[in-house]
Amino acid sequence: MSNALSELLKTRPWLLADGATGTNLFNMGLESGDAPELWNETQPAKIAALYQGSVDAGSDIFLTNSFGGNSARLKLHDAGHRARELSRISAEIGREVADKAGRPVIVAGSVGPTGEIMEPMGPLSYSAAVEIFHEQAEGLKEGGADVAWVETISAADEFKAAAEAFALAGIDWCGTMSFDTAGRTMMGITTPQLAKQVKKFENAPVAFGANCGVGASDLLRTVLGFSATEPTLPIIAKGNAGIPKYVDGHIHYDGTPELMGRYATLAMDSGATIIGGCCGTMPDHLRAMRAALESHVVGERPSLQTIEAQIGGFSSESDGTDGAGPTRERSSRRRSRSA
Repeated sequence: MSNALSELLKTRPWLLADGATGTNLFNMGLESGDAPELWNETQPAKIAALYQGSVDAGSDIFLTNSFGGNSARLKLHDAGHRARELSRISAEIGREVADKAGRPVIVAGSVGPTGEIMEPMGPLSYSAAVEIFHEQAEGLKEGGADVAWVETISAADEFKAAAEAFALAGIDWCGTMSFDTAGRTMMGITTPQLAKQVKKFENAPVAFGANCGVGASDLLRTVLGFSATEPTLPIIAKGNAGIPKYVDGHIHYDGTPELMGRYATLAMDSGATIIGGCCGTMPDHLRAMRAALESHVVGERPSLQTIEAQIGGFSSESDGTDGAGPTRERSSRRRSRSA
């Protein structure tokens, strides 16, 4: 495999990814319920500022403003037919920012879940999922993305469909799931199951791991689960900046830059190679993370007690592998009741 990301990984023991997209865009004026991807066309200067903020803070990788840019999600905003176009524009803006950085910076084309439940529990067929992801991947590739980056996935079949779509588009990729339900994804996937799945892919990712979830502590426990399987691929860690709290009508994440600096070094010690933030992670957090990583010497794998002492407690006692977490069946019943 030869692409800009894999080549950069050969030269560095770690890479800093970016932080939040939504949190930063809300601070720029995005309204709740609006499609961020439409800003690629209507507010390109703000999208460029989003990317530039990550680069200026030291990120080696930033994700494009295309998380919800697939046709299934954009149709909610009467823009499903524009999925390829809006994804292309998001990458074009990113390519311009990266090319003037004066150092290697990777443009990663963000691809979120379809928002649909796949068969047999839901209406989305596997072939339709491949088609949805393929359309978006083509747009990201046309716009100059170095890799596709599927994130916040919870179902194994949807992850597989994205991998097949990226192969059809001829673009290398990375992938992360969100382990936010007692150590499992919402659809019951555990860390060993994801590690086993990526080893079977004919179109293997450049790197895999976890993003979002509950808090930084849970994310680190997930990374420890990945590294315990002795993976052959680099591990991605993109944890939230603390725990979300509702303050004065807005969601606020309580993680300080200092906390995220500690998280970054613990992520490296836990086995992660690509380290970034997710919800609530701002440029100030990224600067602290970059400084912490640059001065850190890799140490022993941290214990759960060490993580709890330095970052905070876990949202559940289970890491998903002890049989105490939810199963796929439990998750599907929960979704049915809430639908």
